[in-house]
Amino acid sequence: MKILFIGDIVGKGGRRAVRELLPSLREKEGVEFVIANAENAAGGMGVTSEKAKELLEMGIDVLTSGNHIWKKKEILSYIEREPRLLRPANYPSGAPGRGSGVFRARNGIKVGVLNLEGRVFMKALECPFRTAEEHIDYLKKESPILVVDFHAEATSEKMALGWFLDGEVSAVIGTHTHVQTADERILPAGTAYITDAGMTGPINSVIGIKKELAIERFLTLLPNRFEPAKGEIELQGVIVEIDNESGLALNIKRIRERL
Repeated sequence: MKILFIGDIVGKGGRRAVRELLPSLREKEGVEFVIANAENAAGGMGVTSEKAKELLEMGIDVLTSGNHIWKKKEILSYIEREPRLLRPANYPSGAPGRGSGVFRARNGIKVGVLNLEGRVFMKALECPFRTAEEHIDYLKKESPILVVDFHAEATSEKMALGWFLDGEVSAVIGTHTHVQTADERILPAGTAYITDAGMTGPINSVIGIKKELAIERFLTLLPNRFEPAKGEIELQGVIVEIDNESGLALNIKRIRERL
């Protein structure tokens, strides 16, 4: 089967890119399951229940997130009610929501999705490596197909997790940096890997934010309010083709579709 993973959706522009580009991309590529990182879908930081519902109605099957998941207070209750919105599984016990789940694709096949957050230059969360082991044990009892969104800053940490899980999961897909990397590959034991799937949103920007605001902060070191940029938008991500029986990856391809 083919799974489309959409890189971090940023603001109104990112949502528009999904709305206008996803239907044709799904048809053209034969995509049967869609995952998207949505932690910046509302105003460029955080996600609201309204925006999450909007994205799910566009045909996304599962929304993942990361360190900005708690930026909008209303998400605390919504994430408890909506199993299709995940937060990193390595948050402490007692955090709202869930970090993984098993879902059905349009062809009826079950797909496991695991969301993790890195610790290098990030919060001091539980170990993502050991958390992955714990979740994989029960997720693979339901399906051999398992996709991991690793929301992390450091390239080294992302690559290490890819090698750590090689052969154990279908794909390890990095998010968070909003810059699509060109290192997609199938690791020796059959896991698809990319350091970062990229960003879905305004491309004439600094990782989705108005470039003038980002430059001002670098020049002055003073806090200012970030706003999503406008103009040309792009949907970035990867399509992973997976063997239904083994759960191992057959192919991974980068996607960049512009409006």
